[in-house]
This record gives sequence, structure tokens and C-alpha cells, in this order.
Amino acid sequence: MAHSDDLDALIGELNDSAARLDAGGRDERLDDWVRQVVAAKGSDLLLVSGSAPMMRVDGSLRAIANTTLADQDVEDAILPLLPAHATKEYARIKIVDASLRLPGSARLRVNLHHERGRPAAAIRILPTNVPQLAQLGLPPEVEQLTKLGAGLVLVGGATGSGKTTTVAALVDVINRRDRKHIVTVEDPIEYEHSNHLGLVEQVEVSIDAPDFPTALRAAVRQAPDILVIGEMRDHESMRIALTAAETGHLVFSTLHTTDVSATVGRICDSFPNERQNTIRQELAWALAAVMTQTLIPGPSGGRVPAAELLMVSYGARQHIRKNALQHLHQEITLTRKQGSFTLEESLARLVKQGLITPNDALMRARHPDEMEALLR
Repeated sequence: MAHSDDLDALIGELNDSAARLDAGGRDERLDDWVRQVVAAKGSDLLLVSGSAPMMRVDGSLRAIANTTLADQDVEDAILPLLPAHATKEYARIKIVDASLRLPGSARLRVNLHHERGRPAAAIRILPTNVPQLAQLGLPPEVEQLTKLGAGLVLVGGATGSGKTTTVAALVDVINRRDRKHIVTVEDPIEYEHSNHLGLVEQVEVSIDAPDFPTALRAAVRQAPDILVIGEMRDHESMRIALTAAETGHLVFSTLHTTDVSATVGRICDSFPNERQNTIRQELAWALAAVMTQTLIPGPSGGRVPAAELLMVSYGARQHIRKNALQHLHQEITLTRKQGSFTLEESLARLVKQGLITPNDALMRARHPDEMEALLR
């Protein structure tokens, strides 16, 4: 029989937990934390047991409240909001991704997982509106990607670099300008597109289809003009994307890579050695453009994007076929008239606009000699 003090403590914990839940069985503290992140113009909410709730603002972490999260707090905040399939997945493997909507508050992308045997969550605050391309501050040449008739367009960048936002903005341009059928396959859906001149279907993996390959095979049969793949995570998804691009579709996708050469290399290296030569031939034929981007802190706060863009031409295709990816940087400089630009050129523009400092530009440049020449 439990000691009376222990029993009183247990009852107190249960009462505290019950008080945190509303009539619908939901922990309302999450709403408050999210509101604070939105008010601070933050991007992420991080919940880790043993720590205060943290938010990321302009790339840096800040504590939200003078409180320490207990193990159960994280699950109390997230689990009641998860759709049924996500709850089952989390119970099975202790990690799950899902998109959520808080009533009257915000849309969220949630990664609920475990660390050191305890629940934790990384929550991205998703904008309620699709951003306008002009608002992102990217070089104006980027808009030409919306005018391509067919081919594979890859957008690379580190986590949190804004690549998904860029793809959403490109899709929005097409959606407003052209009468096109656009199909997106995402896990989860981050930006919700309304129909304008275009018709947009958005397929969410685990809700509308069991996995990426199944969703992509179905999407290609739906006669899309534009196919958007949230992220190519496996061989089959990459193969379907290449086939779609080769057969007249315009395909956008993202990868976690840092420069043009690494982005192209990531596709080829993802396949077994015996298939890589064939994949290089297919990729050289299908690829239309490769862009990578990064976010740089501004001198007065906020972050601004710097990017590089390769519009793929005959020379780049030959280098890809021969696996001479080290020459792709030179191809960017040789195809400036087609709209290509280097990271260094993008950084130099930002310096001249007063949006970043020369020191930050030199720190981010991959070719410092070129950067110094552009800053003279």
C-alpha cells in the first residue's frame, strides 16, 4: 500500500495534468507558446524535457517561459492534436511527422520524437498564406524557373534555409499566371495553395497515400503539367521524378545540399554503384536547373537569402554525364546570359544593397578570391 504522502503527491500530479487539458482533451499551453513564437516572428518551437520551451528567432534560440518541461508535458501538448494515423505511427516507432492546425492560431509542422528516452518535439510555424516570390528577396533571375516548359528543377539548402518556401512561391507564380494542373506530393503539406488560374491538388503522404512512391506514381497518371515533390527521399521517388521530367512534365523538388555540384551528386550517389552511370545519363537529360540557397543574418536583424543558380545547358549536361561535377561552377559563369549566377554574385548584390556586411559575404563565399574581386 502506498504511503499517504506519495499518494497525495500522485493525486496532485493527476489533478495538475487534468487542469491543463480543456474539455476536448487538449493542452492549451501549446496555443500560448505558438502565439508567443508568432508574435516574436519566430520560425520554430522546440520542446525538450528538462528544458524550458524554446523558440527560434532569426536563427537564434530564446526561452519562452520560466518553466521546465516534464516528460509528460511534451506528449500532453502534442498527442491530442495528432491525426489517428500519426498517433498510431508514434505509438509504433516513437517518432512521427505531422501537420496540425490550431483553431484561430496557426498551422504547424510537428516532429514528435524521443531523445535520451524522453519525448521531445520540433515544431515549425507555417505561414497561413503562400509567400509572394518578390517578397522573399531572392535574385530576380529566379522567376525564370516558373517559365520552364519541362524538366527537373532542384532546390537545395540546409534545414531551415527556406527552400520549401521558395518552391511554394514559384508554384504560386505559376498558379496565378497560367492555366496549369499542379500536383504536389508532400509529407506533410506545408503551404496550402488556393486555385487561381491554375488547378492545384495537394497530396499528403500517410493521409492521401501510403508513401511517396505510391503517391508519385498516381500523380503522374493524373495528367499534371507541374509536379512538386516535397523532398526526394528514396531511389524510387527519384526514378519517378526523372521519368516525369523526361516525359514532358515540369518537376520541382528539394534536397538537403549546400551547392550546385553537391545537389547533382546527391542524386547520383543515392543509387547503387552499378546504376550510377545510367542515372547520370538520365539526370543529364532531365535536369533543367539547380538552385541552392542559404539565409544570412542582416546587420539590423532578420535574415536574407543568398543563392546560386545553374540553368543547365549542353556543357553542364556533358559534365554530369562524365561525373565531372567540379566543373559545374565554371558552367554557372559561362551561362550568365541564360540566367545563371554564382553564390558570390548573389552575396555581392546583398552587400551593395546594404543587407549584409562584406565580412559576412566573405565568410559565406565558397570562392573567396572571386568574392574579394566582386567587392572591390
